[in-house]
Amino acid sequence: MNLQNWINDNTYHHSQFWDLKKLVEEKERQNLKISLCLPTLNEEKTIGKEIILFQSELVKRYPLLDEIAVIDSGSQDKTLEVAKNYGADTYLSSDILPHLEPKRGKGENLWKAIYQLTGDIIVYVDADISNIHPRFVYGLIAPLIYRPEVKYVKAFYDRPLAISGNVRVSGGGRVTEILVRPLFSLFFPELTAMIQPLSGEYAVRRDVLEQIAFPVGYGVETSHLIDVYHKFGMEAFAQTDLDKRVHENKPTVDLGKMSFGILQTFLKRTDALDKIHHTGHETLLRQFQVTKTQYEQNLIEIIEDERPPMIEIPEYREKFHKNKVSG
Repeated sequence: MNLQNWINDNTYHHSQFWDLKKLVEEKERQNLKISLCLPTLNEEKTIGKEIILFQSELVKRYPLLDEIAVIDSGSQDKTLEVAKNYGADTYLSSDILPHLEPKRGKGENLWKAIYQLTGDIIVYVDADISNIHPRFVYGLIAPLIYRPEVKYVKAFYDRPLAISGNVRVSGGGRVTEILVRPLFSLFFPELTAMIQPLSGEYAVRRDVLEQIAFPVGYGVETSHLIDVYHKFGMEAFAQTDLDKRVHENKPTVDLGKMSFGILQTFLKRTDALDKIHHTGHETLLRQFQVTKTQYEQNLIEIIEDERPPMIEIPEYREKFHKNKVSG
């Protein structure tokens, strides 16, 4: 496969989809229902602005979205109160499919959204974006509406980092460049065409989401790309340039935890696909904390649990009148 040709044919800029009236007309012609999921954990500072903007521009002015839902991991601040006051449907992740053992993580919220929301397309947008704009939604939905063969659309953008109230000109994507892109280059070279594989914004057709497993933690974006690629090939993907995304910077120690979770997910996939051979891997991440002249190992257990494809959940099949997909 010629990767440059794929990039030329499947990479968009959000400005190509400026005509929202036309986009809504095509959505209605296809009789599509579209849901927006905002996964949250202590996002009271930014969640209200996101909901106000999406309600005003993409529900009332241009009826592109049929529902806006916050699925929360158990915030200790006023995230759910703010979200509800501004008109979003709000859910605690632990209240969805409550008979299942609760797990905590962004991937858990995304997985539960498949059961709770009703759209033919689900758009996931992080709740911590300071420069939120309608393009974060319509730029991802449009390729799915205009191209029926496209199943999964990823965002990419410049990522200036907000540090102590100031914005640095460049930066971000550190785990992508240090970890994920090298791994993809070794084992899944076609996936290196995805400019920002770990971006938290993407739009996906329901019939794809219900067939793939979801790591509950940091590995969810990596697993999505590998699993969708394995099931449907690169022709299922597209990506949209959203210009810029401003968010809070994460300290290096947190990026280490993220990388460790992603590695666990990656190794599970390479095992299943017989990409490499190994006998297992550790679940203890060893980091150092330094106090003056003392160097101490800090052992953190990080286990990337997964939920099965939603189609395997009896309650889901009953709710959406679906037969279990075999094979």
